[in-house]
Amino acid sequence: MPQAIGISTGGAPVRGACPHDCPDTCALLTTVEHGRAIRVQGNPAHPQTDGVLCTKVSRYAERTHHPERLLQPLKRVGPKGAGQFEPVSWDAALDDIAARLKAIAARDPEAILPYSYAGTMGLVQSEGMAARFFHQLGASHLERTICSAAGTEALVQTLGGKVGMKVEFFAQSKLILIWGSNSIASNLHFWRQVQQAKRDGARIVCIDPRKTETADKCHEHIALRPGTDAALALALMHELIRNHWLDHDYIAQHTLGWERMRERALQWPPARAAEICGIPVQQITDLARDYGTTRPAAIRLNYGVQRVHGGGNAVRAIASLPALTGAWRHRAGGVLLSSSGHFPIDRAALHRPDLLGARRPRTINMVTIGDDLLREATQDFGPKIEALIVYNSNPVAVAPESGKVVQGFARDDLFTVVLEHFQTDTADYADYLLPATTQLEHWDIHASYGHTDVLLNRPAIAPVGQTRTNTDVFRGLAARLGFTDPGFADDDATLCRAAFGDAVGFDELLENGFATLPISDAPFASGGFPTPSGRCEFFSARLAAQGLDGLPDHVPNYEPAGSSTAYPLAMISPPARNFLNSTFVNVKSLRDIEGEPLLEIHASDAAARGIATGDVVRVFNDRGAYHCKAVVSPRARPGVVNGLGVWWRKLGLHGTNVNQVTSQHLTDLGRGPVFYDCRVEVASLPAASPSPA
Repeated sequence: MPQAIGISTGGAPVRGACPHDCPDTCALLTTVEHGRAIRVQGNPAHPQTDGVLCTKVSRYAERTHHPERLLQPLKRVGPKGAGQFEPVSWDAALDDIAARLKAIAARDPEAILPYSYAGTMGLVQSEGMAARFFHQLGASHLERTICSAAGTEALVQTLGGKVGMKVEFFAQSKLILIWGSNSIASNLHFWRQVQQAKRDGARIVCIDPRKTETADKCHEHIALRPGTDAALALALMHELIRNHWLDHDYIAQHTLGWERMRERALQWPPARAAEICGIPVQQITDLARDYGTTRPAAIRLNYGVQRVHGGGNAVRAIASLPALTGAWRHRAGGVLLSSSGHFPIDRAALHRPDLLGARRPRTINMVTIGDDLLREATQDFGPKIEALIVYNSNPVAVAPESGKVVQGFARDDLFTVVLEHFQTDTADYADYLLPATTQLEHWDIHASYGHTDVLLNRPAIAPVGQTRTNTDVFRGLAARLGFTDPGFADDDATLCRAAFGDAVGFDELLENGFATLPISDAPFASGGFPTPSGRCEFFSARLAAQGLDGLPDHVPNYEPAGSSTAYPLAMISPPARNFLNSTFVNVKSLRDIEGEPLLEIHASDAAARGIATGDVVRVFNDRGAYHCKAVVSPRARPGVVNGLGVWWRKLGLHGTNVNQVTSQHLTDLGRGPVFYDCRVEVASLPAASPSPA
């Protein structure tokens, strides 16, 4: 199938898919005039999208044709971090990159590290050709954990995988707990289901340390302390048991480890949890009553919950709740964190791990990149990292403890290649900066973690300037390194077909742009969980075999409440509403809406520090400090500040952002990050302090 299919110079809109890290995975229609995308809108034929896009992606044409878009390869000519480059041809860039990688690989290929994540969620432009390249090269593996690893491992250990109820049936629920999610900002199409349920009389409860825009629209907001979600879930279990609000038949037939779980839950009376969570006992008992007596009841869980030390245990505890009440019997009952485990992706065909042969390279966790770039070679660590290939990520802005990340990227002996759309914070440290295509310019295929449809993305326009697809860059490097496996000749349309093989009809994708997986409306009404036992596993023998607690429990934060007099405030760093991680920060229309980097602080905490709205403040701990504007706001609960992120460092005050103070600690399960497990102090700065550039 020729790759030019789908490119339009006018006429009918071209069908595509949103590439961004959001549960909704919207179907797009792109209108093209004279080879230029002039409008991106939601596809009304796709039931999940229903013609509606978020504010961010509705500006996607503005992003694609942005005046600061990288349109030609660049080579560094100034100091690392200065962002000084000169144009270079593609051949010259790829020839030199390949020669540098070949020389390093001859010494030890594990000294080469890819660094990527979810800059695109597409299966082809993310790792479709890149994984083949790095497998053949024998480079170090990257443990891609920076977003969802703790929650993923928790779901695997409890439900058997990233599976749950179908999102469309939340509209029929009578009680919805929105737990750790600002759905209005980050899960718009789910919020439309909530609105329908609310109109039909459902009660909506938001559980979140921050009084989000979503909390504003719910019947109740439970503002617990960061990292205390497992304590709340266990107290709910306590009350379900004490008041006999249990489905004993479902427990007996479809769960494992109930007696042990019962004993654990009975150790958590509401008074104990209330003290840890910092909420009234009555809120816990009332929520337990509502959850135990309302049918059907549903939980929309999101990844904010698991960005703390005990994040995996918290997700395990929350994901166990529906089995206690038999909520899974109803198609409008259960829990949803991610649906991506339902998708039959053929990752072996796409990524070709067989190209490794007998080699088993080391693994580097992307969360600890700050420390790892500064390590010397040791027997335990392996070789010093000599080359870094960054694509679909902006680690200088998004990785924790960014002071160390910057030090690592600034190493003169580190060879760094960055594939990007714009000159991001990370791009400033590149030796070569390679211009990448956007979603409107390439083929891709998408799963989802918020619904159960596969989406195909067709290119709507030809690549702008000299931009190239990620896949084409890695094909070019593979050819220069002499890789001869036929898989390196696969074009992008072939890779799209390989992603699902015969499990999804490709003709249907070509015709409609999407295809719905055949999943039952209530997938676990009669058990059948994809665990080893086929049951919801309250007790995980697999965790116990690793020397871990087989039952979920409350695991305190690394930096819990009251643990520091020097840094008395807990800080969470949820995304600003009009950004998606560090993406869209440079889209002027969206940045104008956000204004500038902000820290929300409760009135009582502000008064104790002499802080008023609009003051420039210093947010600091032992790891570093960053400056921003303060907003005295009821969105912050007492003792917790909200550092809205993730701004590019270069667009913030003094060239830093919120990740200057976050840590490289890892979660209890899954080795994920603990962005919301962070204690700081906040101090007002003199009025003469400089404003953002």
